[in-house]
Amino acid sequence: MTAPKSRAASTTLRAEWTKLRTAPGTIWLLAAAIVLTVAVSTAATAATRCPAGAACPVDPARLSLTGVEFGQAVVAILAVLAISTEYTTGMIRTTLAAMPRRAAVLAAKAVVTTGPVLAAAAVAVAGSLLAGRLILPGHGFTTARGFPLLSLADGPVLRAAAGSVLYLALIALLSLGVATVVRDPAVAIGIVLGLLYLFPIVAAVAASADWQRHLEQIGPMTAGLDIEATTGLRGLPLSPWAGLGVLAAWTAAALLAGGLALRLRDA
Repeated sequence: MTAPKSRAASTTLRAEWTKLRTAPGTIWLLAAAIVLTVAVSTAATAATRCPAGAACPVDPARLSLTGVEFGQAVVAILAVLAISTEYTTGMIRTTLAAMPRRAAVLAAKAVVTTGPVLAAAAVAVAGSLLAGRLILPGHGFTTARGFPLLSLADGPVLRAAAGSVLYLALIALLSLGVATVVRDPAVAIGIVLGLLYLFPIVAAVAASADWQRHLEQIGPMTAGLDIEATTGLRGLPLSPWAGLGVLAAWTAAALLAGGLALRLRDA
């Protein structure tokens, strides 16, 4: 029984990979995620200066990764389209007829979507940190003033970089889960972007500091992006890995809901 199941899983993976890589927008969306992330990160570092004699409470690594907040929107769109397009075209019926094990279909989509996103995220994060390494010293963030050059050899910077790559992968999986439940691409994209960007907006206008902190602790973006922090960790709503854990919990809930919806509803 194991061999047939293994062959079926391999066939499903190949089929889903073929669909993803041949979709007309996949390459362009991955490229857009990289370009947008690096461009925004570069602009953020270029716009920030540390004047001589002034205190600069800036986290260089987190500043250099600013673009992740924007690149994630493109990643979310890519992941939503990975399954919602099949519902709009009716191809999902063919997919489920060929592979009746619906959980295996969703798992295969998750794998083939996450792989390219991880690769694109690694390139985007590396480019963003390189921009910060090249630009920030000329803007006053020098070693003499307590700002060492950004380097992956530095443990906190490596954690911020690796965590940012994982963050974008989790955003893709969260989006895939939501799209599986909602099916409609426009609605799914709206829900995902609302989940990501609504929490920080509401937290910013919250009258109570306690409510603001609680919203930042439970928001998938506000909590998840704590992984980028390398300074002032005691002032964070959550520790870096705990924050990423909150996003992982959101992602697991979305995928579980998506799996149940795929199993219980007709195509």
